[in-house]
Amino acid sequence: MDLTEAYRECERITWSQARNFAYGIRLLPPAKRRGLAVIYAFARRIDDIGDGTMPADRKITDLEQARQAVLNLNGNSHDDPVLFALADVKRHFPVQVEAFGELIDGCVADVRGTRYETFEDLHYYCRCVAGSIGRLSLGIFGTSHDLDEAARLADSLGVALQLTNILRDIREDHQNGRTYLPAEDLAKFDVDLDAPNPSQFTRLVEFEAERARDWYATGWRLLPLLDRRSAACTGAMAGIYRQLLEQIAAQPGAVLSSRVSLSTGEKAMVAVRALAGRVR
Repeated sequence: MDLTEAYRECERITWSQARNFAYGIRLLPPAKRRGLAVIYAFARRIDDIGDGTMPADRKITDLEQARQAVLNLNGNSHDDPVLFALADVKRHFPVQVEAFGELIDGCVADVRGTRYETFEDLHYYCRCVAGSIGRLSLGIFGTSHDLDEAARLADSLGVALQLTNILRDIREDHQNGRTYLPAEDLAKFDVDLDAPNPSQFTRLVEFEAERARDWYATGWRLLPLLDRRSAACTGAMAGIYRQLLEQIAAQPGAVLSSRVSLSTGEKAMVAVRALAGRVR
């Protein structure tokens, strides 16, 4: 397999699996678009291990193998298109691929059924599974500004997106034995996810949505630090989740009965606004 085929496979994975992120990634120029597709493809592989049906001990083993694969990246993985392309991305972009280790840490926590007592605990998890992707993406985008500040803002935007994910997936996660909302918040609003009281659950979701809005407000400050196309990509991806958050906040009880999502047209409109420099 040559690099062209390897990149093509990563793009195939991204366009077929990245139901929200693909709208933003497509706004990038070709080289960055391919690079970010590779980042997504390997992140998707890690997520699929954590969410798969294998026994927990096998998942942990496979996640640790993925960690070692990142640490030992080279250009000789011709039989693995994602790793082959990722090694090439590392050569051409200042991507800190070690951040994949944080994503793996988060997936290991999922496999072990980790619960979160406080928001501080949950914040660390969000930084692992989503903030890490923001920082990896920043290596593709690049910035002429303070890199540490840009990384902090990318991290904040990742936390906002993950909080939105958590609210969207409350029902599905609970059915799978995973509870991400902090125990202190569930206690504060007296919510039992096995039999949630509608009014108490609504107040809980409103509280968590406002917290997520604060993280978006911080994360949006990343956009002026990026070039136009990278800012459009970020604005589209984050804008879709921000609109999803508002949809959830408007009808909190909906997440208990179905998976809330935006239509294809709504997502496309967010991407168009992002390309025009109009986000939020």
